[in-house]
Amino acid sequence: MVAINSSAKTSLFDRAKIIVIKVGSSLLVDDNKNVINTAWLEGIAGDIVALKSEGKNVVVVSSGAIALGCRLLKIKNEKLKLQEKQAAAAAGQVLLAHAWMGALGTHQLQTAQILLSPDDTETRRKHINARTTMLTLLQLGAIPVVNENDTVATAEIRFGDNDRLAARVAAMVGADTLVLLSDIDGLYTANPKSDDTATHLAKVPQITSDIISMAGPANAAYASGGMVTKLEAARIATSAGCQMIICNGKNLAPLTRLRAGAKHTLFTATHSPHTARKKWIAGSLSPKGKIRIDDGAVTALQEGRSLLPAGMIEVTGQFDRGDLIEVEKKAGTVIGHGLSSYSSDEAILICGHKSNEIETILGYRGRDEMIHADDLVINDTLSEYRHER
Repeated sequence: MVAINSSAKTSLFDRAKIIVIKVGSSLLVDDNKNVINTAWLEGIAGDIVALKSEGKNVVVVSSGAIALGCRLLKIKNEKLKLQEKQAAAAAGQVLLAHAWMGALGTHQLQTAQILLSPDDTETRRKHINARTTMLTLLQLGAIPVVNENDTVATAEIRFGDNDRLAARVAAMVGADTLVLLSDIDGLYTANPKSDDTATHLAKVPQITSDIISMAGPANAAYASGGMVTKLEAARIATSAGCQMIICNGKNLAPLTRLRAGAKHTLFTATHSPHTARKKWIAGSLSPKGKIRIDDGAVTALQEGRSLLPAGMIEVTGQFDRGDLIEVEKKAGTVIGHGLSSYSSDEAILICGHKSNEIETILGYRGRDEMIHADDLVINDTLSEYRHER
């Protein structure tokens, strides 16, 4: 593990609470032998340990399952058929998870495997379940290791690359920073491998058509995306309030080098993840139902607290977990909007009850809150968020 000189640190991670790190197969897997690059993995594990020691939460999005599975199943890795990719992914994912578990376990860090498909990030209920699982793992001190669920993915319905998957994960967990470890040290005005006049861009404040035109095609054997997908990832991440960094990850302990000032491109976000989520709640959804609450609950919400079932008086409308619902006073005045932790049928059952009674009533232990404060926008800020959109 390479020590980080505190005086050499940049401010890239200083304010970050959740950092998502995307690791490509070309970094993690030896291209010639299709085996784990152990020295490199130990280096990035040391980087993660350093971040954890500073109180940061880390999520890893890791490629490499297909490459490892090809070797294990003795499949030639040129122009794989979909079913061959799925078989290789199924076999290789076991090796990939074991490798991360071993590298981080040496430092007493626990890992957890998360396999996602596009439906898991786009369908609201599945999105909430995946988000809750990953946030719970982070609260427990574990490192979620995420990959696309290639075993069940189809050619038509898949992320296709882990750059965009990493951006979706960053948005899902409310990450502050997304780092794409690549074979290049950032965005250039043209492909630096073929154009000597290409100029490196240290910072990109906005993704314009000119920026998009600078991207080039992918060329790595196992990489599904090049700079085009990285810019798409930047668009997804920054719109969710997450800054994104592209840097060269080939060297050992690449995050240590990045923090010491290694060349990179920073895509800045104009809002925090918290503000971006509030803006999405305020302007992107239509309410499916209503919750009427008592005066005590009104005061609690205005003070920035969550809505508990005990403060609920009446439930109307049909809605599912994760749907947007209106919150109104006794007199019927709407005071805010939020994402429900329960369906309308469940909400009716727990209405007016204490949170410690939810398990007895529903038969399972859900969230203590009907609407968590992070998922709630009160009227005095509602117009502000909508105006900023």
